[in-house]
Amino acid sequence: MDGGRVNQKRRTRNAIVVAATELVRGGHPVTMPEVAKAAEVSEATAYRYFPDLASLLREAVAGTLFDPAEALAPLAGSADPVARVAAATEHLLRHVLTHQSAVRAMIAATITRPADTAGRPGLRFGLINEALAPPADLGDLDASGLAQLKRDLAVVMSAEALFGLTDLHRLPPEEAVRSVIHTAVTLTKAALGEKATTGEGRSGDPR
Repeated sequence: MDGGRVNQKRRTRNAIVVAATELVRGGHPVTMPEVAKAAEVSEATAYRYFPDLASLLREAVAGTLFDPAEALAPLAGSADPVARVAAATEHLLRHVLTHQSAVRAMIAATITRPADTAGRPGLRFGLINEALAPPADLGDLDASGLAQLKRDLAVVMSAEALFGLTDLHRLPPEEAVRSVIHTAVTLTKAALGEKATTGEGRSGDPR
């Protein structure tokens, strides 16, 4: 009897996670009512297994995450930090656009509960570290300057920056992506003291 109940609970929990994951991958709205409907359980049941949407999303998005080194593999041999930052920024923003319903839900779920933000993936930080790691040639940039550049990039290489441009400035997604790449590139050039360099991304940002 006890074993049967345990197995049933496991199946129900898995069904909820699978339903949420499929909604994320399909770009559908991710809310507890929608997840419960897709999992064929009541909303109350979904909340019994996951106290809030953020805790459910942490499991649901796990299969959509990427490794920063793999994301920048096409530039593995490039020493140009500007090109690497541009590629990292574009990769992140494309990922956000593909999974924006889940990203928006995660931001909404954690913005009023700052303690829960530790559960957000923080993909930008891994990409920034990878973009500015060897073989990137940072010239005479010292440790303090590098730390500041990483903080500056973390502000603009973000879903929040992208959504600010699409939602508030009403920019089309592609134009918003180009704008964020341009800002990331400008910050990197300024930190390196360069007046001109290569690599504002594959999105066709004007140079």
